[in-house]
Amino acid sequence: MIIDVGLFFHEFDFTYARSRGPGGQNVNRTNSAAILRWNLLNTQAFPENIKARLIEKLQNQLTDDGDILIRSEEFRDQDQNRSSCLKKLQALLQKALFVPKKRVATKPTRSSVRKRLDSKKRQSETKANRKKIY
Repeated sequence: MIIDVGLFFHEFDFTYARSRGPGGQNVNRTNSAAILRWNLLNTQAFPENIKARLIEKLQNQLTDDGDILIRSEEFRDQDQNRSSCLKKLQALLQKALFVPKKRVATKPTRSSVRKRLDSKKRQSETKANRKKIY
C-alpha cells in the first residue's frame, strides 16, 4: 500500500501505547495512542537527492538511527490515531520538500522613490523647526 506522498506502507513500524491526559477508564485500559517509526535513511520511496534534502531539513527530528517518530493520541480509537500519524508525516514531508520561488530583485518605481524622499524631507524640516533659535 502506498500513501499520497509516495511512501510504502511496509516501511512503517507502528507501536501502540497508553494515551496520556484525561479520558478516564478508557485511557487507563486501552493502548490507543499510535507511535509511527519511519526510517528516512533506508527508505526506497525517494531518490538520493530528495532524500538528502529531507535529511538536511529534518535533521532535528531524526533519531540516531535516522528514524522519524510521530505520536498521535488525539482520538479514542487506535485506527484513527494511526491514520492521524500518517497525515502528520505527510504534512511534515510536504513542508520539508517545499521549495520557495526565487525572488526577482526589481528597482523601486520613480514615484515610490519621490514619495520616500519627500517624506524624509518633511521629517527633517519638522525636526529642524524644533531647534531653539539664539
